[in-house]
Amino acid sequence: MNTSRIDRVLAAMQAHGLRQMIVSDPQSIGYLTGVYVEPFERLFALYLSADGAHRFFLNRLFTVPETPIEAVWFTDTDDSIAQIAAVVRPGEPLGIDKEWPARFLLPLMERLPGTPFRLASDCVDGVRARKDEAEQALMRENSAINDEVMRRTAAYLKEGMTEQEGAAYILAQYQALGCEGPSFPPIVSFGANAADPHHMPDGTRLRAGDCIVLDIGGKKDGYCSDMTRTYFCKSADPRHAAIHDLVRRANEAAEALVRPGVPLCDLDKAARDLIADAGYGAYFTHRLGHFIGRTDHEQGDVSSANTAVAEPGMVFSIEPGVYLPGEFGVRVEDLVLVTADGCEVLNRVDKHWSVIG
Repeated sequence: MNTSRIDRVLAAMQAHGLRQMIVSDPQSIGYLTGVYVEPFERLFALYLSADGAHRFFLNRLFTVPETPIEAVWFTDTDDSIAQIAAVVRPGEPLGIDKEWPARFLLPLMERLPGTPFRLASDCVDGVRARKDEAEQALMRENSAINDEVMRRTAAYLKEGMTEQEGAAYILAQYQALGCEGPSFPPIVSFGANAADPHHMPDGTRLRAGDCIVLDIGGKKDGYCSDMTRTYFCKSADPRHAAIHDLVRRANEAAEALVRPGVPLCDLDKAARDLIADAGYGAYFTHRLGHFIGRTDHEQGDVSSANTAVAEPGMVFSIEPGVYLPGEFGVRVEDLVLVTADGCEVLNRVDKHWSVIG
């Protein structure tokens, strides 16, 4: 159990006027207790209380040899909702995590008719957003591995290969480098397919002159990496190369602003204004970035709507893009770690366009 993380969550709960909360996100439970379980359809929950009377609700199917918090065990045929209701202090506001299925939440609400229920996932997600030193080290290590996979993939791809062949190679490299697997299915997009930011690899073959978008990430020791680079096969159309330069400059402009206290919306604006001023604003169709850690997309984003400020320990992506339907697309993405006086760019692979294949 990580008592410092739990203490930070309890402090956040107090700031939100809460003295009790149910955490149900398996990644958040793993973050706080060191116990990660994929529960599938079964109940899996951690009850946190300001008085320290925490409880861990576990199905006997789960192979958890030791529990750092007092466990309440149940089977598939037990009334686990009644067990939770017996622990909750009735009438006192109860914080609820963001993704607890209705099949658990609604019966608990029926059991506790006088208890106010409050959405409280920010109490945990806000703590997860600010990585401690151990987490920062893992993010650095995983980003270095991701850099190596990107370099290997750029050297491997050749004219005539399919996107699916490229994706299979990427997955093999993560395994070879000791990762548990990818942090998300790799995006390998050739030519016009790259105009779809989330195109999934298919049988399209790489042709001379095509752009190549590689959006990849691995997962190791429970933490994720993510980056994007865009290359060209054999040669680069001058217009496409100029757009690539534009997107790279937008990436660099936003990264140059990252420091504690800067509103995240200002980072989005810096990149978006540069692209819009060049006439491609309508083709930058997504937010600038997302938070990352135990999952590839954690709570929090870098967008025009997010006025929250950057804080030391936050890790998020900076990934502007331009997507011209039916023609091509380009995206340049790094992960950045907010430091005490600026930021550390976690990816080292050259962002300038280059010709491969």
